[in-house]
Amino acid sequence: MRKTLIATAIGVALALTACSEQPVAPADLAADTAVEAMQDISKDNPFFQPFALQYGAPDFRLIEDEHFLPAFEKGMAEHMAEIDAIANNPEAPTFDNTIVAMERSGELLTRVSRVFSNLSGTDSNEKRREIARELSPKFAAHSDNINLNPALFARIEAIYNQRDSLDLDAESSRLLDIYYDRFVRSGATLTEEQQVKIRALNEEHSRLTTEFSQKQLQITREIAVVVESEDELDGLSASQIRSAATAAGHEGKFLLSITNTTRQPILTSLHNRELRQRIWEASAFRGTQGDHDVRPIVSRLAQIRAERAELLGYANWAEYMLENTMAQNPQNVLDMLTSMVPAVVANTKQEQADIQEMIRRHGGDFDVQPWDWEYYAELVRQEKYDLDENEVKQYFEFNRVLHDGVFYTMNRLYGIRFEPRPDLPVYHPDVEAYEVFDHDGTSLAIFYADYFAREGKRGGAWMSAFVTQSHLLGTKPVVVNVMNIPKAPEGEPTLISYDHTTTIFHEIGHGIHGMFSDVHFPSLAGTAVSRDFVEFPSTFEEDWAAHPEVLANYAKHHETGEPIPTELLERVMTSRSFNQGFDTLEYIAASFIDMEWHMLGADAPLQDVAELEAYALAKYGVDLPAVPPRYKSTFFNHSIGGGYAASYYAYIWSEILAADAFAYVQSRGGLTRENGDHYRKHILEVGNSRPPMESYIKFRGQEPTTEALLIRRGLKTQLD
Repeated sequence: MRKTLIATAIGVALALTACSEQPVAPADLAADTAVEAMQDISKDNPFFQPFALQYGAPDFRLIEDEHFLPAFEKGMAEHMAEIDAIANNPEAPTFDNTIVAMERSGELLTRVSRVFSNLSGTDSNEKRREIARELSPKFAAHSDNINLNPALFARIEAIYNQRDSLDLDAESSRLLDIYYDRFVRSGATLTEEQQVKIRALNEEHSRLTTEFSQKQLQITREIAVVVESEDELDGLSASQIRSAATAAGHEGKFLLSITNTTRQPILTSLHNRELRQRIWEASAFRGTQGDHDVRPIVSRLAQIRAERAELLGYANWAEYMLENTMAQNPQNVLDMLTSMVPAVVANTKQEQADIQEMIRRHGGDFDVQPWDWEYYAELVRQEKYDLDENEVKQYFEFNRVLHDGVFYTMNRLYGIRFEPRPDLPVYHPDVEAYEVFDHDGTSLAIFYADYFAREGKRGGAWMSAFVTQSHLLGTKPVVVNVMNIPKAPEGEPTLISYDHTTTIFHEIGHGIHGMFSDVHFPSLAGTAVSRDFVEFPSTFEEDWAAHPEVLANYAKHHETGEPIPTELLERVMTSRSFNQGFDTLEYIAASFIDMEWHMLGADAPLQDVAELEAYALAKYGVDLPAVPPRYKSTFFNHSIGGGYAASYYAYIWSEILAADAFAYVQSRGGLTRENGDHYRKHILEVGNSRPPMESYIKFRGQEPTTEALLIRRGLKTQLD
């Protein structure tokens, strides 16, 4: 119903734009009604002016799905008018009337885009998915109309060529470089014929990435495993069983949701091997059947990227993507990954032998399979470290972890505090809003905490922004952290794993990267850095979860308040290096698959997904059947969805920086304001206003080494 009404309203609006001086025929009552409806939507559209809430935070009380399309249409029109005015300015091109003017442009489009993008990932529904599908080709065309505008590029190129005489400050010079590079890498120097081709490829790519991402939500919802008997759930806690019953919504049935990775955390607990296999196969083979088969999309997206790379003068998409990263080129990535393979595979094979022995001791007469690994690995871990995950969780209650762990650490390091803002509207009841105050008491940012899993939210964990910081625009950050922690039944505490605990610390690292941003231009703010640097600040914060002072403040029994026993804590910390072979191997296996997809040449035929994956794993010697890649291509949102295409390696690249930085901070006194302020000044505040390695050297005094990473991963006990 809504689809028809909106389509009618938009159609009438377009007609009125073309015939704005013509009266509406009185006899056309249906059209007249539609016009009035459209005018009402436009009149009350909350996006048409800045939100009145603090720092421009979205007023979710006012936003309806019907507001998005009119706001996007008007936003794109206004933005294009601004761009045309810049491109056709009769005055000689200057940094201010061209680059700065572009930084100021697109206010409405930016506002609606950020809200829509965030809600599409955290609170999706069919209407929003429909809007995304409709907008996808329009966005591609809008972007191309800017990046391939010859008059606009001529102005940028003229400024770039005379840069030495402009006396620009360092940040302005950096911005000019980025703009010039962005236009060249978008095809501004291509021939007219080549630009026609790249426009078509961009439109198709935009449509297919949208389709791929939307199908992930549908697939994950529909492949959830339904269990008919509670007996099959032996091994789960009573709370987990109640949550599964609630999710099913039918008496006597239980619904086990599938998370976004190949491995499924629930497999560590389930005694029923047949059910473990069902769950693992539901995860591993998703996106390969019927209407949910995304393999043609995967193959075509890789081909499109290769074709675009060739048009732009690159051998493949990986070469294109890595040009402006810290890694610089595909070979450096492959060198880094392959250097790890021998040690990781040897470690993994030893873990597999221990697991196989545990299977034998429990009467099993089978070789370990992927659905067995985590179950028997947990038994090995319990025996080796005498550690029960459910016992550990009693000391990691969600709210205490967040407030007494994460927020406490942020206060100790940076002097900031998080004050609840229940007066600020949120987009879902599970979301909480906070105002963040700096060490001097001034207000710094608005922070939304959205940590619980629910239908309509994509899997994984991430940080995003509704508003970014900019002195040019006078804006302060409004950011959100998102996770998918299973929420306990109503009235019960949500007890989380130590892995979830470190992920909360990880995401706040992204959050403060956005909130501490202190740059002039919005394009350089916060997390707008290369993929292999953006995960550094977040990974750096993870290790504070294990800091003795921090642990003592939050790791307390959820009922008694007693601190976690020293002996249990030691076992938890010692066990962190457990199963590192598996963890690392599944990650680098996915990284190799990502690289192989994006090192294809433009003349390569469409690939068979399973064959390419098998080839990649065998080529680099990581084809252990019991340890599949962390993601397979059909649900590899990082890579196939586009954001981390040829860049999934970035997590471990960033981990090298994070481990080195954390070790450096510990050598200077650890959890102190002096260390926090030093790190904030040289890493978090500068965004992309200078090259990332330059920022790291200013913080550390030298380039990073891999020594601390080996210690972090349990492969070395002390620095040489």
